[in-house]
Amino acid sequence: MSIGFTDPPRSGPVTRCLTLLLALGLVAAACGDDDDSAAARASDEGGGESAGDTGGDAEPSGSLRLGYFPNVTHAPAIIGVQDGLFEEALGDGVELETTTFNAGGEAIEALFSDAIDATFVGPNPAINGFSESEGTALRIVAGTTSGGASLVVRDGIDSADDLEGTTLATPALGNTQDVALRAWLLEQGYETDQAGGGDVSITPQDNPDTLTAFQQGDIDGAWLPEPWATRLILEGEGQVLVDEADLWPEGEFVTTHLIVATEYLEEHPANVRALVDGLLEAIDVANGDAAEAQTITNDGIEADTTNRLADETIAGAWENLSFTSDPIASSLEESKDDAVEVELLDDVDLGGIYDLAILNELLAERGEAEVNDL
Repeated sequence: MSIGFTDPPRSGPVTRCLTLLLALGLVAAACGDDDDSAAARASDEGGGESAGDTGGDAEPSGSLRLGYFPNVTHAPAIIGVQDGLFEEALGDGVELETTTFNAGGEAIEALFSDAIDATFVGPNPAINGFSESEGTALRIVAGTTSGGASLVVRDGIDSADDLEGTTLATPALGNTQDVALRAWLLEQGYETDQAGGGDVSITPQDNPDTLTAFQQGDIDGAWLPEPWATRLILEGEGQVLVDEADLWPEGEFVTTHLIVATEYLEEHPANVRALVDGLLEAIDVANGDAAEAQTITNDGIEADTTNRLADETIAGAWENLSFTSDPIASSLEESKDDAVEVELLDDVDLGGIYDLAILNELLAERGEAEVNDL
């Protein structure tokens, strides 16, 4: 069973995956993309060479079309845009164009259709996009955010034993949090299915609808990313049953990372290097003065959506997040295994999904430790 149509597309050539995406119409719901360029990308060899081994531009030039989400889990991306750090790193020779997405499937569709060159996105969309393109379409070049996902439930649910017969929500079928919830429920001995049946009913829906449904008592809880987990607590009087960080070694798991179209990485390594350099600066800001970083992030969210998070909400969400350039590769592998175990993904070899040569070169220049891939 494939979930390629709920996070991003997966299996076979890019052109075929886009047809299937259009037919099923599920891309827009996923957590959160037909021209000659996309077809050329699909025909590249899987794995390929690292950016450091290819020619390309000696200096940043041309254009870079970058995607991100107006969400606190994408704070370094927002800071990089809002504070002009990406533009500064890229220099006057590169035109930076930005696009915001609300779902991982939308971002991957845009990458597949050559509408963007790079995007910040969650782990499961990256896995599915890599699988769907048979390892050719994208590479993960840096981490961004870790943590910030929880199962928040109503009063009266105090342990996993209280969940039988309840209804829980996730952002989208097969998205990162949906997989996490189903895998955790399976470990607790509960069966679920994609139609909302089983011992615990799972209802994928948009996060704003989940908040409303929780406030009205129509659902019993939800496994959500920040700031929605915090909003269920503050605005819905919910309580945390599971902090996902508690399920991972040292509490670290990838929430957001930076992916780049393989063809773009090979043709414009200098642009990618500048982008990653700007990201490192943005991560420094995110890890600096918390109040300042939250203000910059909230300013960016408001600029992109016209809505601003309450100060209490962004502060609460911030406490559950950490910002790092390490993509935490081991957690990506486990997320893939979880999706396979709950029959939402056909098994896929993730070898070659990372190209961390540029990141590690920049970290070495900073005197910081290199990060590992798979």
